[in-house]
Amino acid sequence: MLSGDVVNVKSWREFKLLVDEQKPEFVAYVIEQNRSFPEKELVLLRFIVPSAKAQYVFVDFPKGETLKETGIPLRKNKQGTSLIEENDVKDFLKNQLGNHRLIICAY
Repeated sequence: MLSGDVVNVKSWREFKLLVDEQKPEFVAYVIEQNRSFPEKELVLLRFIVPSAKAQYVFVDFPKGETLKETGIPLRKNKQGTSLIEENDVKDFLKNQLGNHRLIICAY
């Protein structure tokens, strides 16, 4: 049973260490696209590791053509809107976390 606590993790390095320590069965990710204000485009990536104590959450934001902490590239669709490809996220996590048994899923 999960508690209601949410712990914000401040850096990718800290999140990676947390995954190594917690040894979760899975890591979830959320790609968030804000289309409410077309003049102010916002896309971000959220990683979540649930545990019995809390949900650990790390959020990465754009900086230029990539995400600031992870370096995952931002792509553009036909309308020129920035987006994050799911395959880029999955490949990054597999490469960085190195645990081939770790389940990576969209939330």
